[in-house]
Amino acid sequence: MNIPEVKVPRVVIVGCGFGGLQLASGLRNANVQVVMLDKNNYNTFQPLLYQVATAGLEADSIAYPIRKIFKNQKNFHFRWCEVTGVNEANSVVETSIGSLQYDFLVVATGSTTNFFGNADFESNAMPMKSVTEALDLRSRILQNLEEALLTSDIKQQEALMTFVVVGGGPTGVELAGALCELKKHVLPNDYPELDLRKMRVILVENSAELLGAMSEINQQKAKKYLEDLGCELWLKTGVAKFDGKQMQIRDGKILQTSNLIWAAGIRGVPIAGLPPDCITPRGRIVVDEYNKVASTRNIYAIGDVAMMPQPNFENGHPQVAPVAIQQASLLAVNIVRVQHHKELVKFVYQDKGVMATVGRNKAVVEAGKLKFGGFLGWFAWMALHLMLLVGFRNKIVVFINWLWNYINYDRNIRLIIRPFKKDKV
Repeated sequence: MNIPEVKVPRVVIVGCGFGGLQLASGLRNANVQVVMLDKNNYNTFQPLLYQVATAGLEADSIAYPIRKIFKNQKNFHFRWCEVTGVNEANSVVETSIGSLQYDFLVVATGSTTNFFGNADFESNAMPMKSVTEALDLRSRILQNLEEALLTSDIKQQEALMTFVVVGGGPTGVELAGALCELKKHVLPNDYPELDLRKMRVILVENSAELLGAMSEINQQKAKKYLEDLGCELWLKTGVAKFDGKQMQIRDGKILQTSNLIWAAGIRGVPIAGLPPDCITPRGRIVVDEYNKVASTRNIYAIGDVAMMPQPNFENGHPQVAPVAIQQASLLAVNIVRVQHHKELVKFVYQDKGVMATVGRNKAVVEAGKLKFGGFLGWFAWMALHLMLLVGFRNKIVVFINWLWNYINYDRNIRLIIRPFKKDKV
């Protein structure tokens, strides 16, 4: 792998998501060598993937080259590769480009779509957990609208124009709202020959409410915002089957649709070679209050892939960015404390709140006892996401796109750059 040999501990970080990025930055001035391994050469700002999928942003405005992020960090090295496993006995991580010795190994591989073992959904539904998946989804939406123009079969046309989003969490709510805004403000200008009254956006949620982590008042606000935009809400509804042409819900009802977007769950992405008893059924790695993997000497896990049982979080912390950032920040401190033989600091999650946007001037925010929505919530949502974006250029590009879209009700990136091949699903 051609990593320089140095006389300081080597910290190998697998994954450059929120956690990996924060950890590497936190070790900037530490007396360690930082080696980051990732299957992509860029960091992705996942909260805005849905805007790439709905033509609000281009992919390069939410992705940033890893090497550029750390270009001034002297103790940092990056290698683009797939991690295939770990040999814990010999402190070696195995990759597609060779093996590497480590003193500390940190698994920050994040999460992927959880289809809950349903092969139909995995084969035919559209996920949205990566830049490539978001681009595929954008192409598929636009291609189906183009195909709807060509058919004289009314039922087929309606199926091509029916968009089902499964999952009533923040991702599902935000995606459904964006699709409704496309239908209302953008698509009528692009497709005057289509009767867009036939276009349906349906949000399917298994439970009785949307945004289950939020208070009832904000759940109701989100529900009203979506209904005002024309979204159909199918609550207390479970999806049983989807073959790419029709969806069947658990009560037997059939819906003709060519578009089912899966936002109903995530699972961790552990690496091979870890003790099997430390991996939960949902792919999360059990760690202690210092983020060390159970039954190992020097392997740690942070973020979505980590499961730290604590009194208020018996099933682990929520799989959200603030958890990953806070765990990474503390682990950077604890790695330095290990070197100096100091007592380690236990992790305590500081809940900063939760937010979700539904559309223009429509968002819900909770921070402690503070609960608000509407334009103020939407503004707070935008400000926070701009602040968290990596790279000054990306912040400016996203801000200009949002400003243009706000003024003109337009989304300029309705481009089928690489046509989606349906046999990929």
